[in-house]
Amino acid sequence: MRAEAQSQPKRARDLGIPFEGTPGKYNAITDVAGVLVGYKTLISGQGKLVVGKGPVRTGITAILPKGFTNDTVAAAYFVLNGDGEMTGLASVEDYGYYYGPLGITNTNSVGVVRDAIGAWNIKHFSTGNADDFAFGLPVVAETFDGGLNDIDGLHVSKQDVWDALDSASTGQIKEGNVGGGTGMRLFHFKGGTGTSSRVINVKGKDYTVGVLVQANFGNREDLMVAGVPVGREIRDLEPIYNQQKDGSIIVIIATDAPLLPSQLKQLAKRATIGIARTGGFGYNSSGDIFFAFSTRTGKLDKNGLESWSAIPKDDMNALYKAVALATEEAIINTLVAAKTMTGINGNTVFELPRDRLMEVMKKYRH
Repeated sequence: MRAEAQSQPKRARDLGIPFEGTPGKYNAITDVAGVLVGYKTLISGQGKLVVGKGPVRTGITAILPKGFTNDTVAAAYFVLNGDGEMTGLASVEDYGYYYGPLGITNTNSVGVVRDAIGAWNIKHFSTGNADDFAFGLPVVAETFDGGLNDIDGLHVSKQDVWDALDSASTGQIKEGNVGGGTGMRLFHFKGGTGTSSRVINVKGKDYTVGVLVQANFGNREDLMVAGVPVGREIRDLEPIYNQQKDGSIIVIIATDAPLLPSQLKQLAKRATIGIARTGGFGYNSSGDIFFAFSTRTGKLDKNGLESWSAIPKDDMNALYKAVALATEEAIINTLVAAKTMTGINGNTVFELPRDRLMEVMKKYRH
């Protein structure tokens, strides 16, 4: 059976965990106008692993930067740790922009997701001309869910990707065991998908920065929540399976602030700080890849020249801080939302218990 994740649970702020900064209305990447998010969550089977049959614990997360259009966005990326994959980056590096949806899935499904996004682009945006390039160079990223999921069974299909794309919406979005994050673990607790946003003011104008993460990294003893060493206080509930290597994290950063591609690369770098605030160290085998885009782009004038409006680099500190803070909160939102999951061969990853989390926070006077 294929099922969508359960309804959205309480989030970290709802528990009283103190985070710095002002979030947007939904405290999500969808607070950036035009950004849509869709999921397809695949959960089926139980018991012994049978490759090709299951158990299945995986999915696809789709991000549409400018809704159901292929309008361009200014874009850039940063790789902290290259033990992972994000397609389409050579084009982004050269052109400084991107168009069409992005996808996040499991490691072995990057290819099918890329091809499915391209086919979806053709369906919606092709002009039918011989030189049509509606397929594009889709950006698709991954983290490894093979501890819980029949990852070699290649269960993500083209239709699954199209379902995620077609269901994309704005507003409050699901977190935890959903979409591409379904089978992930985080600081040896259950991980997955999380999001957060910040509203900032630069020289009298308000802008929004939104972040979505697929989080699958970290050692238990390193976990920090709002400066509190939660991982050192909750030492039990270790996963029931042996995975020695660290996982990965993908961070997607969206903003409506007018920025050049070079400035967006600076934003992408600041995701590193947010990860560090939760106890991430970029350990070996963790693929830590971050993609940033602005919904404001350059425009061609009547002379065929492209002109850009951009916030001066000297005024970008508020944006840097917003990325770091939203990344931090998105990761903790993932932990709060994710639920205990059992997958292949009885392998189990336990959720972070909220009551014990708050006991630790109170112990440290939060």
